[in-house]
Amino acid sequence: MTPDTRPVILTGDRPTGPLHLGHYAGSLKNRVALQHSHRQYLLIADTQALTDNADDPDKVRRNILEVALDYLAVGIDPAATTICLQSALPALAELTLLYMNFVTVARLERNPTIKTEIVQRGFGRDIPAGFLCYPVAQAADITGFKAHVVPVGEDQAPLIEQTNEIVRRVNRQAGRELLPEAAALIPEVGRLPGIDGKAKMSKSQGNAIALSASADEISHAVRQMFTDPGHLRAADPGRVEGNVVFTYLDAFDADRAEVENLKARYRQGGLGDMVVKRRLEDVLQALLAPIRDRRARHADDLGYVMDVLREGTALARATTQATLDDVRAGLGLFALT
Repeated sequence: MTPDTRPVILTGDRPTGPLHLGHYAGSLKNRVALQHSHRQYLLIADTQALTDNADDPDKVRRNILEVALDYLAVGIDPAATTICLQSALPALAELTLLYMNFVTVARLERNPTIKTEIVQRGFGRDIPAGFLCYPVAQAADITGFKAHVVPVGEDQAPLIEQTNEIVRRVNRQAGRELLPEAAALIPEVGRLPGIDGKAKMSKSQGNAIALSASADEISHAVRQMFTDPGHLRAADPGRVEGNVVFTYLDAFDADRAEVENLKARYRQGGLGDMVVKRRLEDVLQALLAPIRDRRARHADDLGYVMDVLREGTALARATTQATLDDVRAGLGLFALT
């Protein structure tokens, strides 16, 4: 058999709710585009989701199939992409434990992503150890598949940097290049704000448009979108910067010339918010209708979805166990053979 020399991509999502347009713009669109040119693994990160949801494991459990359905709905092909469940890959847990010896608590606390999320979640000093150490667990995920590329938002890039620090330390200890370093693949579209204009689109903030949203839900969300508070009348000049409707048009409207035309007219004055919102609603309805339809078809055959998860996880289990065996040997750990 000819070895598969394509670069490896590892990415995934925490199953804490249905995926939304922010996930689509930030990563899912890239995953669909790259799945045939790369060996792609999609990890449903249920163990990582427990780092701040340990008091509600049912929330995590019931969303595993929801995330799998979203993957299939956007066009992830199980024949080209391995979809797997993190908690069913025991090698990742052991890799995490081994890697904790190659990173300090001080370094974890300095990670910009961790510092920001600790504040956002209001942990103070009551930080769950699993949450503080999840960059180490993420390093185990990435290296467990020997990934070369990891699609992430710009705010997640420090996690890839920390993974590569661990990789270099493990390789130095092993005396050879045991694990590859990974490159962050950051999408052209930046972090998508919520419909309220605050921070990023988030399930927990209630400001997201789910990929499974109905036509009425899409329409309602667009009508509620934050625009320019100073644009009180259509005749008034308006600001495009910070205007959520234009941010979404930049992300999802393929007619770039028309979007630039609308921006010019809005800045000049004479273009009402509802005109721009109707344009965006048409774009989002066209984008999400086929995704919603495919999702509904797969939801009617959950046996197939479970088969996809079982088969993908079995393949991933063998892959990650082989990596663990390499790391144990490279670090000179005692082997009962």
